[in-house]
Amino acid sequence: MAELFTLHNLFTLMMLIFLQAVLGFDNLLYISLESKRVAKADQKQVRMWGIGLAIVLRIVLLGVVVKAIALFQEPFFDLHIDDILTVDMNVHSVIVLGGGVFIMYTAVKEIMHMLSVEDLGHGDGAGAPTRSVASAIGMIVVMNLVFSFDSILSALALTDVFIVMAIAIVISGVLMLVMADRVSTFLAKNRMYEVLGLFILLLVGVMLCSEGAHLAHLSVLGHPIEAMAKSTFYFVLVVLVIVDVSQGRYQKKLDLERQRGRTAAS
Repeated sequence: MAELFTLHNLFTLMMLIFLQAVLGFDNLLYISLESKRVAKADQKQVRMWGIGLAIVLRIVLLGVVVKAIALFQEPFFDLHIDDILTVDMNVHSVIVLGGGVFIMYTAVKEIMHMLSVEDLGHGDGAGAPTRSVASAIGMIVVMNLVFSFDSILSALALTDVFIVMAIAIVISGVLMLVMADRVSTFLAKNRMYEVLGLFILLLVGVMLCSEGAHLAHLSVLGHPIEAMAKSTFYFVLVVLVIVDVSQGRYQKKLDLERQRGRTAAS
């Protein structure tokens, strides 16, 4: 425990907490959207239990990765068809690819549901729950582990002190628990931003798929699949937010002009 209080480890701890907070945004968005699938009275409980269990399992995963990191990187399946298809799958790439595909499916499914005519009757956000409490908690825990895999590997690049990494995971989990309630409350009060959130989640799925394909050394027709850079992801995210805010303000301006036109005509 004494090794934690060295200047180097304290600085590393601060860096890890910041890293976990930055990388945890997409996870936070998924948690907020997933919790909305249960009854309103159970949503806070789902977020609390989902994040709490995920923190414990993250620490367990950290221990597993520290002990067996080579096994996650060792290819267990390879396929080489000259100039057509090349792939070397490992456990890490399967986890990331599977998470990416599932998140893309979830985002597209929710977007189509929101745009369907049948959803117009649920404008107050009080539609019937589509998932049980246990199922929602399970999905949050599983997807949290998918999101945490890369952050754990990034942490290992900064330090090999287990207690430093474990404390960073706990602190970032507590921050996520606090922010999850605020994000959910914001989305409940501003339903127009739900679509933006779902498209950001879709972008997260694309990023994870590209990263998983890169980890699997996937090459199609002689062209290797490159992972989407985090800087590119955040740039596109900022552009999406700016476009959405600008569109909202322009829509308000058009509505005001129409109202003035009807007032003048009467």
